[in-house]
Amino acid sequence: MQLPSGRSPRPYEQAPRLPAAERVDVRSLVAGEWIEIEIGPGRGWFLVERAEAEPRAALIGLEIRRKWASIVDARLAQRGLGSRCRVFAEDARHALSRLVPDASVRRIFLSFPDPWWKKRHQKRLVVGDRFLDEVVRLLVPGGDFFVQTDVDDRARAYEERINAEPRLVAAGDAEGSPRLLDHPYVARSPRERRAIADGLPIHRMLWRRATNPARSFVY
Repeated sequence: MQLPSGRSPRPYEQAPRLPAAERVDVRSLVAGEWIEIEIGPGRGWFLVERAEAEPRAALIGLEIRRKWASIVDARLAQRGLGSRCRVFAEDARHALSRLVPDASVRRIFLSFPDPWWKKRHQKRLVVGDRFLDEVVRLLVPGGDFFVQTDVDDRARAYEERINAEPRLVAAGDAEGSPRLLDHPYVARSPRERRAIADGLPIHRMLWRRATNPARSFVY
């Protein structure tokens, strides 16, 4: 059925989705020397800037809102980035478990997550045991898990929870801490830029998938 204006009543019904298979090979989704995933890219400018700054990287965004998944995926294609950077309308809490193979992703970015405060919304929070298990499974040894937030309480909660995961090692500015003054990825999300402009503190944290011997990537 069409609205009188000719618009579909569900304009984002055809938002890009992952293939319907039970297991989805991330290497079939984008092309590049390595794969990076952003959880919740929102309006997508971090992905755009990251793709432009690092032409070797293949990037996948998992965005729960169909509107923004559609808009950002189209924007990437219009900029000629569609072959190595895609956004899919998926809930990362469920989508990550479908992605294979293990140890296939170099970096996972999680910026300003969990905008829910009421107790009844706690089940919607991203950072939980199952989520971290999937992060660890997908990261290559030495791969990055980068988290940032402008909410002090959330930062402390993330730091405590992720520090308790022995397969993720703090890799911040000071030994034994995940905290970073800034990050090395060049790209910034609109929320990060607003926080910087408003003089708000941003809590940036980095962990790496444990490996023996230790291995880091050159940015």
